[in-house]
Amino acid sequence: MTSKRDMVHLYYDSKTGNVQRFINKVIQITGWHAHKIEDDLIIQEEGHLVTFTTKLGCVPDKTQSFMSRNARKIFSVTASGNRNWGKNFGLAANKISEDYDVPLAMKFELSGTMEDINQFIDIIKYQYNDSKRGSKKLDIA
Repeated sequence: MTSKRDMVHLYYDSKTGNVQRFINKVIQITGWHAHKIEDDLIIQEEGHLVTFTTKLGCVPDKTQSFMSRNARKIFSVTASGNRNWGKNFGLAANKISEDYDVPLAMKFELSGTMEDINQFIDIIKYQYNDSKRGSKKLDIA
């Protein structure tokens, strides 16, 4: 029998390896399924997006293209960034959330700390996993 935790799908984009390292730790702990975003990826399973912020606050081109094809199947967005960028820290997550009406789960710096990884797992498990929603926004009390 497949458990609920086995049904979580993470879609990620990583340029420098920071998001890849974050995802590797998450799947090591949870056993969730991770899929690296490729140019032509069209997803079958609903899931969560983890990406990075580039050019001082921009959404990466590959992530933007992925979302234009798959946004309706994405439950949440999380982004890596660098706090040295100030107000632009993890700004890709804000832009994706706004542009595609997808809830922002969290932001983390570089490849994240163990605290970030555990927080992400908790957010996905208890707030966004298997959410049945009538709209892109989730009603979380």
